[in-house]
Parts: sequence; structure tokens; C-alpha cells
Amino acid sequence: MQTTQIDPIIAEVRAVRDDHAARFGYDVEAIFRDIRSRQAASGRAYVRYPARRAVSQSEGHATP
Repeated sequence: MQTTQIDPIIAEVRAVRDDHAARFGYDVEAIFRDIRSRQAASGRAYVRYPARRAVSQSEGHATP
């Protein structure tokens, strides 16, 4: 039987992410508002790409 080792870095990232989400009651909109406000406060330039068209399973690929 093979045992899966838990990567301590992955575990830490998941714990931080869960703590952050819990502070906002797991409300996705509130979480992203917080992320956007932190980005704006940082003064750094962030790249924003246009949204990509969703691909249906029958299409198999998206056209630009």
C-alpha cells in the first residue's frame, strides 16, 4: 500500500487560503474585493488579460 506524503508547503498555502476565505465567510465576491483592494494598495502593476470564451466539451477547443 502506497502512502501519500503531504507537501508541507502545499499544506501551508492551503491553510493560509482557508484562513483568508474564512475571514470573509467563504463569500467569493468579498474575497475578491479584498484581493483587488490589496492589489491597489500595493502600488504594483498587475496584468489583466481579457476573459477567454468558455469551451464546450463538444467543441474541444476555443477559437480566438
